Amino acid sequence: MVLESIISPLKAQKAPIKMFFLGFLYSSIALFFSVWIFKEHSSLIMVFLTVLATVPFMYKTIRQEEENDLRIKSEHKLLKEHSKALTTLIFLFMGFVVALSLWYTILPPTFVENLFNVQIQTIHNINARITGNTITDFSLFMQLFSNNVKVLIFCIIFAFFYGAGAIFILTWNATVIAAAVGTFFRNNISIYAQQLGFLKIAGYFHIFSMSILRYMIHGIPEILAYFVGGLAGGIISVAVIRHDINNEKFRHILFDGLSLFLIAVLILVFAALTEMYITPLFF
Repeated sequence: MVLESIISPLKAQKAPIKMFFLGFLYSSIALFFSVWIFKEHSSLIMVFLTVLATVPFMYKTIRQEEENDLRIKSEHKLLKEHSKALTTLIFLFMGFVVALSLWYTILPPTFVENLFNVQIQTIHNINARITGNTITDFSLFMQLFSNNVKVLIFCIIFAFFYGAGAIFILTWNATVIAAAVGTFFRNNISIYAQQLGFLKIAGYFHIFSMSILRYMIHGIPEILAYFVGGLAGGIISVAVIRHDINNEKFRHILFDGLSLFLIAVLILVFAALTEMYITPLFF
């Protein structure tokens, strides 16, 4: 197929910024096809079509990292190799978020409400759970951390049973973040327009970038952790298929997978603390 043949994991690791534009392309095409063909269910079909275009790249990446596990014995060097793959996936995810956020802000409101209706409802449900209770710092941290760990576990399970399945969870998160970014932008642009008028074009770009930044300060560590977990689950899944579980190679891969899981948990601790104490300093 055309979309899945654009770039290979090795080429992507040499120029990871290309994955940003690829993510932008994948999600934009998925958005317009979902509206054109499946308008009433476009909010979910958009996710499915984006995933469909991305799965081949994800699977090739997981296969490559599993081969690195067999080739590289040093855990330090192995993690360094994994970091190259993770960088490409982060750029891919950012392409999803920026593209969908941009379409959210420029498309007509009635059009957007239908296109992102499930995502908007998800955001309302999350806000209702948070604002409906009196929360101490520790309980807020535990709530944020436990929710993130649940997503991490889902990524690992999906990656283990479906190979590249973690990309479904991450693409869904990208659409939810895009809806949140777009809502933040629309709410603030009306205030800005009333104060300074519609001729200050630079101000609109500033608000859009701030809308992205509001969720990416803590969002990037979270997504990185999910990709780390998805990579771990995918590597172990491939190893189960290709090797005997009593094989020494399999035990080495399993150890690497467990190491990646622990790293993902530590990243989520950092992400929860960032969301609690750093993001509020700017917003």
